[in-house]
Parts: sequence; C-alpha cells; structure tokens
Amino acid sequence: MTGLLSLPRVELATTPTPLQPAPRLSAAVGAEIWLKRDDLTGLGLGGNKVRALEYLLGAALAQGCDCLVTGGGPQSNWVMLAALAARRVGLDPYLSCYGDAAPATGNRMLAEQVGAEVTFTGDPDRTSVDPAIDLTADMLRTAGRRPYVLPRGGATALAAVGYTRASLELADQLLRADLTPRQLWLATGSCATQAGLVAGARWLSLPYDVVGVSVSRPVDECVQRVCELATGAATLIGAPGPHPAAVVVRGEHIGPGYGTRSAEGDAAARLVARTEGVFLDPVFAAKAMAGLLAGLVAGRGADDRRGGPVVFLVSGGAPTLFTITGPAA
Repeated sequence: MTGLLSLPRVELATTPTPLQPAPRLSAAVGAEIWLKRDDLTGLGLGGNKVRALEYLLGAALAQGCDCLVTGGGPQSNWVMLAALAARRVGLDPYLSCYGDAAPATGNRMLAEQVGAEVTFTGDPDRTSVDPAIDLTADMLRTAGRRPYVLPRGGATALAAVGYTRASLELADQLLRADLTPRQLWLATGSCATQAGLVAGARWLSLPYDVVGVSVSRPVDECVQRVCELATGAATLIGAPGPHPAAVVVRGEHIGPGYGTRSAEGDAAARLVARTEGVFLDPVFAAKAMAGLLAGLVAGRGADDRRGGPVVFLVSGGAPTLFTITGPAA
C-alpha cells in the first residue's frame, strides 16, 4: 500500500462506483451477473479512462508540465476524457487523430467544446497517430512548452495503476455484498485497464479470473501487452508481478473490426438495456458483454453449478452511442 500512496495522483473520479446486481439480466441468461458501473466515474460522461488519468495527470503536474499531448480516433473516449481531465487541472490539451477531419459529433465535439486543439493525420491507419503525437510534442517543446506525452489509449504502466487501485475498491464491495465471483469480464482495447485489474487481483489475492474480450487486437498481442503493463504497474507499487497464465483474453468478438459495431454486440447491448436499464457502448462494452454471454453458453462463464457469479465492468463510452454506425441489424 505504501508504494501506491507514494505515486502522485489527482482526484478526478467519483468513487466508489456502484457494484450492482443485475437480477433481470441474470434471469434471462441463467447465471448470476453483477455490474461494476465505471460508466459513472463522474468526469464528463464517465468511463474507465478517468481512473488512469488520475495517475497520469498526477505525474504531469509533478513534472511541471503545462500541456498534454495524446491521440486516437476521432470518436475515441480516451482522447475526449484526456482533454477534459487536462482542462480540469489547468493543462492545455493537444490531440492527434487518424483520418480526415469529419463533422464534429460525439467525442470529437466534446473535445472541441473544452478547447482542445485537434489535428488529423489524413491517414485512416490508426498507427499514423503515433508519429503525429511525437511531432506535436516536438513542436511544443520548440515553442518553449513543457508537454506531457501519452500514447494512444494512455496505455502505460502508470495508467494501469488506476485499476490496480480500483481492485481495492472492488474487493471492499465484494466483501460487503458477501460475494465471491469466479470471473471479472471487461472489454480490452489498449490493455491498460485489464492489466491494472490483473495486477490488482494478484496483489490482493482476489478470487476471480480477469477475462478480457479483445475489441481491437489479436489475442497474442493483447496477452503480451497486458503482461507487460501489469508487471509494470506491480513494480510501481512494490507488489509481486502477475503470472502470465493469469492473463485471459478472448478474441472471437471483434466483429467487423475495431471501432465498428457488431450484430452480436448490438444484441447483447439491447438485452442489457431492456433488462437492467443500462446502456453499453457499441464498440467496447457491448462486444465484451457478447463475449460473456457466449462464454456462458460455451461453459466458459460462471453459473451456480460452476463456482458462482460473474462481475462485468461497464466501461462507459456514452458519446459513441450516438455516432457509431455499422452493419448490425
């Protein structure tokens, strides 16, 4: 705990976020499911990235930075929340997005509303953002600014510490609810959230497996990234690193590809909305819930006969509900 407390942190999230039973969803699928509502983290429209930004911006302020540089897609939840959090602590946000400038809707509109400077690479390949971030940072340094530079998704070991800390919160809630889940499911994109949860489960000897559903990368790449980030997060807080075997990622639910919706994801999102009144974003949480439901059918999920309930992390992403379209019926 001493190592965790020694890291600079700014308070951005409204915590603890609720851990809620989902009785009608559970009845519909024949297994006990609980929802960890990290769509309610309180900054902007909420989302899982807020926990990571507490540590990232804590480090930025400790280093005397005066602006934040990062990037992603035009509808990236990370990009919008990074800009909003930067403004919250007095830093100027500079954002690089792949592709061409499009009508300002959803997350892009919200980022511009807080005064972020947004540039586009002109290349649809999302990796085109990486050199653009570096170029923007170099230009700012030349102009005498002190940028804090973050990769797409904010995926660093320090970012993962946000969910290592969240594991403490979840452990307390599980104890109070007298709940022993067998699995914790979530969407895995840039991998820092799953990494933090894996490191936290190892650190606190929690009883569940952390199961990520990839929404953007091949499984092998996800596993490698989660292992590296989880080990880094554990090192930062002085905790033992996770076992590689503890990293579980499912890769069957990306659908047509990253940033697009899928028919099975849409069906899972409709089920959750109609049973529990909770909206899942179409490209992250909806696909992860589809993975969980498929896991239950295939015997990979939890039910009362196989060891208890499961917890599902609702990771937010509300602005994309109004912008992401695709082939799903």
